[in-house]
Amino acid sequence: MIAFAFCGSFCTHKNAVEQLQELVFSGYEVLPVFSEKVQQTDTRFGKARDLIQEVEGICGRAGVKTVADAEKQITSGGIECVIVAPCTGNTLAKTALGITDGVVTMTVKAHLRNKKPVLIAFASNDALSGNLKNIAAMLEKKNVYFVPLRQDDPVKKPSSLVCDWEKLPAALEAAVQGKQLHPLIVV
Repeated sequence: MIAFAFCGSFCTHKNAVEQLQELVFSGYEVLPVFSEKVQQTDTRFGKARDLIQEVEGICGRAGVKTVADAEKQITSGGIECVIVAPCTGNTLAKTALGITDGVVTMTVKAHLRNKKPVLIAFASNDALSGNLKNIAAMLEKKNVYFVPLRQDDPVKKPSSLVCDWEKLPAALEAAVQGKQLHPLIVV
């Protein structure tokens, strides 16, 4: 089983759901995990309860929605890999600094404690500015891997990076084998 943790970056939820569907279609059992922001925030991209209902329906199980449940379910050891998709700059920064104050950061901490892989599907408008140091810090951590990244709009958003969503399945296979899928930066 894998855990699939949803963070903010609401504009990329559609991409994340598509990849989740592909993983389930490919035979993966998936435990959904929802950040507090995802659980509470309705945006122009959709309502929180609709996303949760859709994801839980795809996975065929209730999602992890509290820090206590994240610690309990992830630490128990039945998870092969945690995918954070989308992973926001905020979540990446907290994880890089060891801050465990939410459902997703606890999920990552608990899984890394088990010495198992975490796959980051990053999406941030300040990746090449304020979050660049956090990307570097996470690349140095053992058992942390990234879905390859690309600039989504280098002219209008020169500091933005978004993972190449189509590479998520291959990045998952590599992460489970303890490898980073390359190239890390794609054009």
